[in-house]
Amino acid sequence: MKGSTSIHLFEYSTLFRVLLALFALTGVTVGASYLDFGKLNIWIALLIASCKGALVLLYFMHMKFEGKLLAWSFLGTIFFLGIMIGFTFWDVAFR
Repeated sequence: MKGSTSIHLFEYSTLFRVLLALFALTGVTVGASYLDFGKLNIWIALLIASCKGALVLLYFMHMKFEGKLLAWSFLGTIFFLGIMIGFTFWDVAFR
């Protein structure tokens, strides 16, 4: 099966930039933990964590090169995770 496999390798400079972005976002997470945003603290932490997770998923787990079915299944999982987190916040807010 010659030519049926394709290798998707990133250059080291790209992976290094992603690593630096992850370090920077970790610094933003630590910095945000010292600031009081009121009710937005959780949402800001989730946004930063989602950005870091997306970088890891796209570059280190090579999701950038996967087919549409896997991408849609992942987005569906994230959608239902958002629903569950929303239900949890809703439950806590109305206790």
